[in-house]
Amino acid sequence: MALKSFKPYTKSTRGTVLVNRENLWKGKPYKPLTSVNNSSKGRNNLGRITSRNHGGGHKQKYRDVDFYRKKNDLMAEVERIEYDPNRSCHIMLVKFEDGEKFYYLAPQKIKVGDKIQNGSKSEIKIGNCLPLRDIPVGIDIHNVELQPGGGGKIARAAGASVTISGIDGNYSIIKMTSGEVRKIDSRSVATIGVLSNPDQKNIKIGKAGRSRWLGRRPHTRGVVMNPVDHPHGGGEGRTAGGRHPVSRTGQSAKGLKTRDNKRTDKFIIRRRKKKRS
Repeated sequence: MALKSFKPYTKSTRGTVLVNRENLWKGKPYKPLTSVNNSSKGRNNLGRITSRNHGGGHKQKYRDVDFYRKKNDLMAEVERIEYDPNRSCHIMLVKFEDGEKFYYLAPQKIKVGDKIQNGSKSEIKIGNCLPLRDIPVGIDIHNVELQPGGGGKIARAAGASVTISGIDGNYSIIKMTSGEVRKIDSRSVATIGVLSNPDQKNIKIGKAGRSRWLGRRPHTRGVVMNPVDHPHGGGEGRTAGGRHPVSRTGQSAKGLKTRDNKRTDKFIIRRRKKKRS
């Protein structure tokens, strides 16, 4: 997909860069595979705001994307490729030989009319879904399961993919984009290819209104608050009080390790790369 820029008729269009969606389906989504998507506006079941700066935004329908890919050994044809407002990558509507339809995540280089298949008997082709044990080393994959039958959890964003770097007994060694290397049960399934819409990362919103359309409310910086409202608040002029950056609750915003899952530590071979400060 190409990027689309605008002539600077206004101050906002001068810097706006969006993804060109000319080649995507222009009609409504497939109704049997949609459901109501009620936004929580950042509130919990008691109506209290637990996630700040959420609210407003355009009304959207949720597309029921199948992350499990359990319909095996039948050929399916890609009917259309669609924009999905609920995720960064595009989705595709596929129709199987028995007439059943599903929404799947759309990889790059897949076109309308292409044939795809799920199951261990599938060939190594973009869009096909196979167990990790049947995929050769070095192939780019996405929508990877962490547990067999648990549905795809890894590499589901626009332009995302991971790579199989080896095999260790009943486990496949997966290298993540972050640099982390971990073991995953070889019976877990994954889909061949790199996900679509890689230009999503190059979008420039251009104006505050477009953020509001996406359901993002204005974010107030801590340094302009009072001390009662934020640890960075108070002082004459802008100052963080001589302390390292922290969140509203006092948790460090730089380098604090928040992972606490000893049960899965044994599957991680190498930790992700640290960001340069």
